[in-house]
Amino acid sequence: MKLVECPRDAMQGLHDFIPTAVKAKYINLLLQVGFDTIDFGSFVSPKAIPQLRDTREVLDLLDLAHTKSKLLAIVANLRGVEEAVQHQAITYLGFPFSVSETFQQRNTNSSIAQSLHTVEEMLNLCDQHHKTAVVYLSMGFGNPYGDEWNTEIVQHWAHELVNRGVKILALADTTGVSSPAKIKTILPALMNSFPQTEIGIHLHSTPQTRLEKIEAAYEVGCKRFDSALKGFGGCPMATDDLTGNMATEDLMAYLQSKGENLSLDLEKWLDAMAYSGKIFH
Repeated sequence: MKLVECPRDAMQGLHDFIPTAVKAKYINLLLQVGFDTIDFGSFVSPKAIPQLRDTREVLDLLDLAHTKSKLLAIVANLRGVEEAVQHQAITYLGFPFSVSETFQQRNTNSSIAQSLHTVEEMLNLCDQHHKTAVVYLSMGFGNPYGDEWNTEIVQHWAHELVNRGVKILALADTTGVSSPAKIKTILPALMNSFPQTEIGIHLHSTPQTRLEKIEAAYEVGCKRFDSALKGFGGCPMATDDLTGNMATEDLMAYLQSKGENLSLDLEKWLDAMAYSGKIFH
C-alpha cells in the first residue's frame, strides 16, 4: 500500500505566502511519519504558482537522513523537468497530463500533443538522472469545459503513455466529479489493461463523499492513494469544502479498519496535524 502525502497540493492555492522555514518544518514533520512519498513542491513558473516559488529553498531545508519517504516534485514543462532532475534528493517527477484539451492548455499552456512530447523528453531525462516519472491522467473522470470525455478516451491516453515507457499512472479527479461507479469502472479497466504499470488515484472530493470514493478504489484493488492532511487544497480557497483533497486521516482510518498495516508513526502524524494550523488557518 503506497500512501502519497501531498503538502504541495494542499498549499499551492493559498493566497498568503507561507514562509519558507514554516513550509520546511511542516514537510519535515510529514517526512517522519513514514509515508511512501511526499509530494513536496513544484518546479513551475512563479507567476503560475507564486506559493511554490521557494521549492528549491525548501528542499535545502529538508532532513532526509531520518526518513524512508521519497520526494516527488511536480513539473509542467521541459524547463521544469531539466531543473528538477538536477536535485539528487528528488526521486519522482510528476507531470499533469490532461485528457481534456482545454484544461491542458489552462494548466500547462500546451496542447495534449505537445504534452505527449514533453512526457517523452521527461522520460529520457529521468532515465539519465535515475528518476522515475509519475504521470497524472488529469480530468480522468470528466471535465467542466464540454470537452468530449468517455472511458475510451482515458484508456487511449493511458495506452499512449504506457507505450512510451510511463511506469506509474495516477488517475486524477481534478474537479471532484468522480463517483464510486466511475471509479469502479475506470480503475479496474486501466489495471487490467496495464498490469505492469502502477496505477494510483488522486481524488478531490467534498468531505461528504470522501469515504465512498476511497472505498470504491480500495475494493477494486487500488494500492496507491494520494491525499492531504485534513483534506486541504484542491481549490484556491483553502476554506472552500467544494473540492479539497482526500483527507489523509480519513484514508488512514479506512485502511486500518480493513486490517492494512500502514507502518506509520502516529505520534509524528499528530505533531504534523498540530503544526498544520500555522499554515492552514
